[in-house]
Amino acid sequence: MIVEALLATAPTPVPLTVGWHTFRMVPVRGGSFRMGDEVGDLWWSNRPVHTVRLDNYWIGQFPVTQALWRAVYQNEIMISNYFATLTNPASPFFKGDRRPVEVTWDGTQIFLEKLNLLLPGWNFRLPTEAEWEYAARGGTGQTERRPIMTRYSGSDRLESVAWWDRNSHGETKPVGMKSPNALGLFDMSGNVSEWCMDWYDGDFYVKCAEEGITSNPRRNDHGAEFRVKRGGSWLGFSQEYCRVAYRSYDSPANSFRNVGFRLAASPSSLVVVG
Repeated sequence: MIVEALLATAPTPVPLTVGWHTFRMVPVRGGSFRMGDEVGDLWWSNRPVHTVRLDNYWIGQFPVTQALWRAVYQNEIMISNYFATLTNPASPFFKGDRRPVEVTWDGTQIFLEKLNLLLPGWNFRLPTEAEWEYAARGGTGQTERRPIMTRYSGSDRLESVAWWDRNSHGETKPVGMKSPNALGLFDMSGNVSEWCMDWYDGDFYVKCAEEGITSNPRRNDHGAEFRVKRGGSWLGFSQEYCRVAYRSYDSPANSFRNVGFRLAASPSSLVVVG
């Protein structure tokens, strides 16, 4: 009943189909929010809290699943068997169509290229770090109905919204089994950490705060070493890793059993949606 009530007030997701598989994108109305560690107990790189303004965008209702990954590769006609073995993790560690795919940041970029060929005009990409946190907090337009400054995505009770070390039994879980947040997004806290578009900079929040209100921030420094990860995972032994404000990072070439990704999109005017 709780899940149904949350989804009834959330934006209506748009179903998209690739081959035999359907996935859903959720519209996010842009606006301003306070980004960063609102409690004041996380590491220095999660502070200071600063104001960010975002344009409208779309985001996946779930992390990319193994079913969606496979559907995209099976519909990419020109792929050779050899190339598939290099880029398509056909044997994920935790197998299951509804489980999140486990992939490197570099691997997400190859997938996105193929998906954009199959569904032109949607301009699929990774979310920026700011877009990810804004969506995890429930976006704007929700403040009249419920507070968005919860520690985790959709709740202050981690168990209700996330799979983490204490309840995951050492594995990923099928998506959508916990409660969603105010936007109807699932698994933004826990299950798998999610790659973001940005290069990581520990001092980025300080730089943004110095600007005052920052519009659509994104660190795009190609000289940096690491990419941002967000959201915690089934492997996180501390609840703080699942906080919406928590920042993490790793090499874009590294693959882990607990890191996947979520789609974002900026559809062109030629795409008719909802």
